Amino acid sequence: MIYHSKKKGGFDAMIRKARTAYKYCIGIDTGVHTGVAVWNREERRFEILAEMKIHKAMFIVSEYVKAAGDKVLVRVEDARKRNKFGERSEFKLQGAGSVKRDSTIWEDYLKDLKIDYNMVAPQNNHTKLDSETFAKLTGYSGRTNEHNRDAGMLVFGL
Repeated sequence: MIYHSKKKGGFDAMIRKARTAYKYCIGIDTGVHTGVAVWNREERRFEILAEMKIHKAMFIVSEYVKAAGDKVLVRVEDARKRNKFGERSEFKLQGAGSVKRDSTIWEDYLKDLKIDYNMVAPQNNHTKLDSETFAKLTGYSGRTNEHNRDAGMLVFGL
């Protein structure tokens, strides 16, 4: 499994492997509104860019793993590594516990299934893009929201 903070070579080694070993890179933006992005590395396009409940997102991951085996990398935004909550942080902190729990659930799930994964600190992902900026950057012209754009930026271009 890939842990960019624990393995020799770190994040750069994970990116090199993503560019050579994986067919699919799946981005997960944790939370009540789970953002899911499936980046087809060979075709250089998103196959899925959606928002759904956590159990449906886990089903999608398991189906891709069934179909492609070890050619799948999952990158999860890890809320446990968030250290800033911005404006109105007292309101955001109320939901922080459940989002942190979601990060733990994802990590446990991916470990149990022996899927290559990377837990990404929110500050290490290009998040909170508006739809126009996301479309210009990725070339994706479909409808998006904050959650699936954040998931998309975890895997876009790998």
